[in-house]
Amino acid sequence: MQKRPNIIFIVADDLGFADLGCYGGRDADFGPVSPVLDGLAERGMRFTQGYSNSPVCSPTRFALMTGRYQYRLRGAAEEPINAKARGSTTLGLPADHPSLPSLLRNAGYRTALLGKWHLGYPPSFGPLRSGYDEFFGPLSGGVDYFTHCSSNGQHDLWIGEEAHHAEGYLTDLLSRGAVDYIGRMATRNRTEGEAPFFMSLHYTAPHWPWETRDDAAAAPDIRGNLFHLDGGNIHTYRCMIHHMDEGIGWVMDALRHHGIADETLVIFTSDNGGERFSDTWPLVGGKMDLTEGGIRVPWIAHWPAAVPAGTSSSQHCMTMDWSATCLDVAGASSDPDYPLDGRSLSPTLRDPNHVVDRPLFWRMNHRGQRAMREGKWKYLRVEGHDYLFDLDGDERERANQAARQPARLRDMREAWESWDATMPAIPADATVSLGYGPQDMPQR
Repeated sequence: MQKRPNIIFIVADDLGFADLGCYGGRDADFGPVSPVLDGLAERGMRFTQGYSNSPVCSPTRFALMTGRYQYRLRGAAEEPINAKARGSTTLGLPADHPSLPSLLRNAGYRTALLGKWHLGYPPSFGPLRSGYDEFFGPLSGGVDYFTHCSSNGQHDLWIGEEAHHAEGYLTDLLSRGAVDYIGRMATRNRTEGEAPFFMSLHYTAPHWPWETRDDAAAAPDIRGNLFHLDGGNIHTYRCMIHHMDEGIGWVMDALRHHGIADETLVIFTSDNGGERFSDTWPLVGGKMDLTEGGIRVPWIAHWPAAVPAGTSSSQHCMTMDWSATCLDVAGASSDPDYPLDGRSLSPTLRDPNHVVDRPLFWRMNHRGQRAMREGKWKYLRVEGHDYLFDLDGDERERANQAARQPARLRDMREAWESWDATMPAIPADATVSLGYGPQDMPQR
C-alpha cells in the first residue's frame, strides 16, 4: 500500500493563464519569470484545461475549502467578500461546515495555512475554526506587502487569531513560514512518529498593490489606496511572480533537505484569472469575467512517487476537484451530509490519458454572467446576450456559433438552467465589489 503523501496546496492570487513560462509566458528583462514552477511542470503534470470555480477570489476559496460548488453557501455570493464583512455572522465559511483541512485532520493529518484566508472574520469565522491547526497570514482579500495593512488601513497579519507585527516582504514571509513548517513537521515525525501534513500556501502574489522586494519606500503612499490605480507595470508584475517562484523554490529545497520530496504531492494553481497586467494569451478576459481568461488558470501537480514526469492532461476540471483529489489520495472521507461536487483526479494523476467527460458550470451576479463547458463547447451569457463557442478552434471566444447551432445552444442553456435550479438563488443583498472601471482605464 502506498504511503499517504504530505500535501502542499499552493494558490497564487490573480495569476493569468500565460504568466508562467510553462504556459507560454515570455521571459522578463531579468530572464525566465517562473523557472521553479516550470521545473515542477517538467517533472510533473501540467493541466491545459484547468479552471477556477469563480473568476474572483473568495468564491473560489469557498469551493476549495468545501469541495463543493460555492453557490451553496451565502458568503460565496459576495463577489468578493470585502472589509465591510468584519463582524458579520453570515459572510464567511461556517465553522461547522466540513472543510478540506478539517476532513484531513480527522484522517490524521496535521494542517496549516500560510497565507490568505479571505473567508470571513473572527469571531464567527477563521482558519483555526475550520480545520487548520496553525495559521499565519492575512484574513482579508488584499494587503500591502510591507505594512501588511488591508484596504481599509487596518493591520492584517496574524498568527492564529493574534495580531502579528513583522518586518519584511509578505511573499517572502509566507515562503519562509512554509519552510519553517516543513522543518518542524519533519522533526516532529522523527521524534513523535509518522504523521503526514497538509499545508495550504496561499500567496497574495501577484495581487495588487504592485510592489516588489525593492519597493518598501513606496509602501506608505500606497497604503491608502491598495488598488494602486496609478502604479504598476508588466515589469513589476513579472518580478512579483518571480519572487513567489523563488519562494516555492525554497519550499522544494526544504522538502529535499528533509528527504520527503518524493512522498509529497505539490499542487499549484490560481484562485482566478489574471488582473490588469496579466498575460492570458490566447484567452480573452480576466478577473470578474466568465470568458476563458477569467477562469482558465495554470494547474500543476508534482508528486514523484505517483505522477509521471513531463506529462500533460486535457481533463476538464475545477478548483473543487483538487479538494476531492486531496481527500482521495489521503484516504480521507467526505461528510455524507455534504456530498462533494468535485471529482478526484487521482486516476488522471497516475495516467494522463485517463480523461472523463463532465460538464462544468459557473454563474456570476456581476453582469448577469453564466457559463457551461461541455466537451469542446462553451455556453456563455453576459448582460443578457447568449453565446456559443467551439473552444477547440476558438479559444478566444470571438466566433459566436449560436446562429449556426441553435439546437446545441438551446440544449446547453436548458442544462445550465436545470443545474442552476439545484443551487440557492443569488440573495438580493449580495454585493459586487469592483476596484476600478472604465473611468480608471480603458476597457476592451
